[in-house]
Amino acid sequence: MATRRTLLAAFALGTLAAMGTAAAQIAFPLRPVTLIVPFPAGGSTDLVARAVATKIGDILGQPLVIVNLEGSGGNVAAATAARAEPDGYTLLMGTAATHAINPALYRSMPYDPVADFAPISLLVAVPNVLVVHPDFPAGDVAQLIALLKANPGKYSYASAGVGTPGHLSGELFKSMAGVDMVHVPYKGGGPALVDVMEGYVPMMFDNLPSSTEPIRASKLRSLAVTTAQRAASMPDLPTVAESGLPGFETYSWNALFAPTGTPSAVIARLNEAAVAALADPELKAKLEGLGATVVGSTPEQLAAHVRAELAKWAPVVAASGAQIEQ
Repeated sequence: MATRRTLLAAFALGTLAAMGTAAAQIAFPLRPVTLIVPFPAGGSTDLVARAVATKIGDILGQPLVIVNLEGSGGNVAAATAARAEPDGYTLLMGTAATHAINPALYRSMPYDPVADFAPISLLVAVPNVLVVHPDFPAGDVAQLIALLKANPGKYSYASAGVGTPGHLSGELFKSMAGVDMVHVPYKGGGPALVDVMEGYVPMMFDNLPSSTEPIRASKLRSLAVTTAQRAASMPDLPTVAESGLPGFETYSWNALFAPTGTPSAVIARLNEAAVAALADPELKAKLEGLGATVVGSTPEQLAAHVRAELAKWAPVVAASGAQIEQ
C-alpha cells in the first residue's frame, strides 16, 4: 500500500493548463451551486467543506450552498448527488466512507462510487487522532493498551457511524493491540465528539480538524495521530505506530465529485476553481491549522485515488466483520 507521502507527491505532479483553457470557454456557473455534505454540521467533513466552499464560490462568482444530508454513513447524501441533474449545479463532498469504505460495508449500495460520479479534485488528506476525555486514566497509547487488556469490554469508543474511518480505526487498533472495547456509533462526528467531551463515552478516533480546537481548549486530551508521520499542526503529538503499534496507519480524505454525465468543460471549470482555492495562502493556512494536508488534484488523479482506496479498505472492512444490510 502506497504511503500517504508518496500518494500526495504523485498528485502534485499533475498539470492543469489544458483544463484551464477548456474552463475559460464556458459560462458557468450562472446561479448558486449546491454542495451536499454527507455528515452533520460540526464534524471534520463539514468544517473542510465550509472553508473550501467559501473560497471556491469567490473564484466562481457564485456561492456554494452547503446542504448537510446525513444518514447511512454518507450513503443518503451520495445517492442523492448521484441522481442529481448532471449540470454542475449539484456537487458532493465525497469522503473515504462514501467512496471507499461503504461499498465493502453495505450489502446493498444505492450508488456505484465509480460509475455514478465524475471526479473533480481531491481536496485534503485528513489525519485521524485518538482522543480521550481529559479525566481518562490512560496518558498515552501504551497505558491505554495496558488498561484495556486489564479490563476487557469495560471501555467504549465513539465514532461518526458504523463503517466510518473512525470506526475502522478502532477495529484495527483492537486487532493489532489485542484488546477489547465496545464500539458506540453515532450519526456523525459532531455528536460523537460532544459526548466524548461530556464524558459519556471515554474515547474516539476522530478526524483531526474537528478535534483540534477542543484539544487546544483542553476539552479533549490527544494520545496519538493515526497517520504514518506526525501531523504538521501538532508536531509534538506522536503517532500510534511509534507509540507501540508499528505499522498502524489510517487517514481520511475529502474530495469533490459531480454526477456522471456532467459536461467535461464544467468539470474542468470546477477543478480549476478548486485547485486555485487550495493554493490561496489564507485558505491553505486555515486547513493546515485544522490538521488537514492540502492536496489538490486532477480529475484523473482523483479517479485513480478512489480505485486505490476501494482496494485498500475492502480487506480492512472484511477483517472487522462489520456488515450492514442496507
